[in-house]
Amino acid sequence: MTGTSATSLSLTGRQVWTRARGLLLAVLLLVVAGITMAALRSGTHHGALDPRSADPAGSRAVAELLKAQGVSIRVVTTVGDASDAAGPGVTILVTDPDLLTGSQQATLATATGSAGGRTVLLSPGPASLDALAPGVTAEDPARISARDPRCDYAPARRAGDVTLGGGRYSTDAAEADGCYPGDGLPSLLRLDTASGGDTVLLGSSDLLRNEHLDEHGNASLALQLLGSRPELIWYMPSLNDPAAAGQSGETPGEETDGEQSFLDLVPSGWLWATLQLTLAAVLAAVWRGRRLGPLVTERLPVAVRASEATEGRARLYHKANARDRAAASLRSAARARLAPQLGVSTADAQTPAVLLPAVAAQLDRPERDIHDLLFGPPPADDTSLVLLADQLDALEREVRTA
Repeated sequence: MTGTSATSLSLTGRQVWTRARGLLLAVLLLVVAGITMAALRSGTHHGALDPRSADPAGSRAVAELLKAQGVSIRVVTTVGDASDAAGPGVTILVTDPDLLTGSQQATLATATGSAGGRTVLLSPGPASLDALAPGVTAEDPARISARDPRCDYAPARRAGDVTLGGGRYSTDAAEADGCYPGDGLPSLLRLDTASGGDTVLLGSSDLLRNEHLDEHGNASLALQLLGSRPELIWYMPSLNDPAAAGQSGETPGEETDGEQSFLDLVPSGWLWATLQLTLAAVLAAVWRGRRLGPLVTERLPVAVRASEATEGRARLYHKANARDRAAASLRSAARARLAPQLGVSTADAQTPAVLLPAVAAQLDRPERDIHDLLFGPPPADDTSLVLLADQLDALEREVRTA
């Protein structure tokens, strides 16, 4: 048999599948889990407050109503585009003010403060109020629910009940309208600016979402707040904005003197992927680790007869199609039994140069015939293996009776 020929230990397709199916199942489960997590996250976050999204959390419905009233809508994702568009006939809607860095907030506040237009801030928190709405303080949030306006601000009175709550705000400004209060503090606050425009703070963005627009007076209030000017700039802050990097290493919503860490520069999707790969590696290590380690010797609960052990081992060889291993075991045992009868030491029992001359001399037969029997190649089939066993038994009987 050549070195490149398949041996009896070569794995069959069935054996490969049996050994690999556990790993393939684990990989399949991880893929399904990843797709499920991506779908769940997509359904929750994808298109949130995007005027082009028809998802429940999107805002396409209010955008279409505004367009029907003649309002021009433009979506921007950088503070530079939003600031350049500011003007007396422009409303700038900021969907996530707290995502802006300190320098972005300063740029936007400078542009809107002197433009004379309207700025609408959705759920602003302490991180953005100092720059975008000076003099306003954010208080503990209230439950989001249908609320009465309880104020004299005309758009709120016309809209009536709306879905608001969330952030609550307080201010000492004299010219301010506070509506839809929760525990005494408004969740809608309108402030006049020195340039003749105004800033509107909404504690919750729910009334702009597709799934809530047709509830109560949500659509009326949204159209009045966003449609008071002929042009609406829908500003959705993005981490891809060059200004978000902050030349001084700022993080969103605050000024810092340090530099951003490596993790700050890695998109959140990559972090999730790394976490999933780490989990997969741990599961694979646990799966493989349980198959490693030394054998543990245990006392058998019952005595096993030698014939049963022999038959069991033979069945294992047969199941694995390991004729070469079975033949090697038979020949090795035969050589070990022949050596003492021929005066050969146990150490030399497996050495052809010592054992073969002793057997040939005892039986007066050529060494080459005995060599093929005791040290020959593996049998090609099961019939040849059985014949080999019979020939080894015959050889031992000849040596004993010679």
